[in-house]
Amino acid sequence: MKKEIEHGADSTEQETEAGYNESRVYELGFHIDPELPQEEVKKTYQSLREKAVSAGSVVAEGEPQKIPLAYTIFRSEHAGRRDFDSAYFAWVAYETDNAGHEAVLAAVKAENRVIRFLDVRTTKDAAKHAAEMHEIYARMPENPSIDPEVSDVELDAALKEAGV
Repeated sequence: MKKEIEHGADSTEQETEAGYNESRVYELGFHIDPELPQEEVKKTYQSLREKAVSAGSVVAEGEPQKIPLAYTIFRSEHAGRRDFDSAYFAWVAYETDNAGHEAVLAAVKAENRVIRFLDVRTTKDAAKHAAEMHEIYARMPENPSIDPEVSDVELDAALKEAGV
């Protein structure tokens, strides 16, 4: 049924199966528990990366980096509710068929050290561009020091020059 919905009700069984087994590119982004030791974070990332490799091939990736979250994520556990304001974020773009994609999703769902994940279909070009942007942002300083007096003077001069 799912295969018919993706390819339309008029598709033949052969076309449906060909589309179902077609290799596609997916990007899996995930948050890892921020309270884990660095070694455990690396192991979690590596195990999910290896699952993507065994399912197909890795197109691009971003290793775990600790980031503040835009909003608090909570998870109910056997010991009670846990709130997360930060997490280790990592991502892997991989190419695989539908069976491989389902295997990767099953692995990330089973990984209890992953707080939240998102898996989307993408293209090789978009995944490679994301990797390039990740590298650019990694090289940028976090808090560039700006002298407010100098910037105000420069702003005033630029405004006068523009005739505003």
